[in-house]
Amino acid sequence: MERPAGTPLGHDHVHFASNQLKMGRSICQGMNKELTEIQLACFSLGETLFAVDIMRIREIVQPQRLSCLPGSSSMVEGVINLRGNIIPVMNLRRRFGLPPVPEDKPAKFLIVSLARQALALVVDEVLEVIAVPAGDIKPPPDVDEGVGAEWLLGVCLSQERLFMILDIDSLLG
Repeated sequence: MERPAGTPLGHDHVHFASNQLKMGRSICQGMNKELTEIQLACFSLGETLFAVDIMRIREIVQPQRLSCLPGSSSMVEGVINLRGNIIPVMNLRRRFGLPPVPEDKPAKFLIVSLARQALALVVDEVLEVIAVPAGDIKPPPDVDEGVGAEWLLGVCLSQERLFMILDIDSLLG
């Protein structure tokens, strides 16, 4: 449904437009062509599917032993030393209030780039890279529990699977 001219935008419209702009800037840094398709790295937390801009992924590594970082945020589980770089580790299950994964189930560390540093995200499984037309990204759902809209740039469908696109810059906030 189109909005009549002169009608003020609601908070949801502004939030979605802001996220689309943020995502477009993130993906198109240094590019001069119009954005038509977005490449997303996909992963799972239990049955829930997530995606992040592929340009924000540094690497995927096996879990490593964590060192405690006194005085760190409760969202940071610890730090790892990855080839001389000290990287904070965030367990996304804990961040989103999901139950812990069994100890015998292997996880992966998804190393992502933030504005000033890298961050290791603990995920259940890294799945694939998908290409999504920019116009197919929809606003995040407005939910009261679980993964809230404040952590999402949007949602998209790929092969009839729904992926929630994370705003990784908001995770530490």
